[in-house]
Amino acid sequence: MSETARPRATGDDPDTGLPQRRTGHAFAHTPLRSDGRPPQTPRGVRQHDPGGRLGTIPPVPGRPAILLPLLLVLSLLGLALTTWQVLVSGPLLVLDERLSRALVRSVPDAVTERLADLGNIPVAVPVLALAAAYAARRGNRLGALSAALAMVLVPALIIPLKEWTARPGPLEPWAAGYYPSGHTATAAVAYIGAALLIRPYTRRGWPPAVALVLTGATAAGLILRGFHWPLDVLASCFLCVPLLLTVRRAARTALMAGQPPK
Repeated sequence: MSETARPRATGDDPDTGLPQRRTGHAFAHTPLRSDGRPPQTPRGVRQHDPGGRLGTIPPVPGRPAILLPLLLVLSLLGLALTTWQVLVSGPLLVLDERLSRALVRSVPDAVTERLADLGNIPVAVPVLALAAAYAARRGNRLGALSAALAMVLVPALIIPLKEWTARPGPLEPWAAGYYPSGHTATAAVAYIGAALLIRPYTRRGWPPAVALVLTGATAAGLILRGFHWPLDVLASCFLCVPLLLTVRRAARTALMAGQPPK
């Protein structure tokens, strides 16, 4: 069989001949899909992450959405359970008192008192104030305001519970008002709240780690020194979870709604 020769391209006929490769900056940096269509998420429309770098669209999946609501519900249930046990002198208090007797004064007072002092207002609150001022200066005023409001709510929630339960202390059975622990709540809101505010700007994991260590050290000092029963400290942790989740949500909302951190 014979084949008809294809006409050769000439300089006067731009529509014939082999396709020519287009060159240029835009072509070199614009990827194409396998079907030849442009990508759905070109580089020019990608959103920035809190650090100012180009992010991924759509967002990379993070923690399941059910975890935070579940944590909130569990903390409220835990607070309700411990408060009920204190009010009715339930069996949980027997275990709590045994644990306290085994731990109190097992560490020198000079050490445990210093740890417990981490929950004092003059020590903990300035840490949160500095973090809130820094976050506000970087544009996260909503997060800073929510952290300050959480700290204001600590005595507003703790004091009525102390008066209602009127629980005596481990070393002062004649006194009342030890449940829940105000020092633990102050330390948790101050240190963890400060970590939630500055964490987006550090791009490191040390702020939450330091905050948890300081809060845990405060709780340990209060229990070992005999200033509080273990259940007092646990109840304060339950109470602080909703406050800290609110701070976390407000700080993240402000970052997502505004510009990347400056």
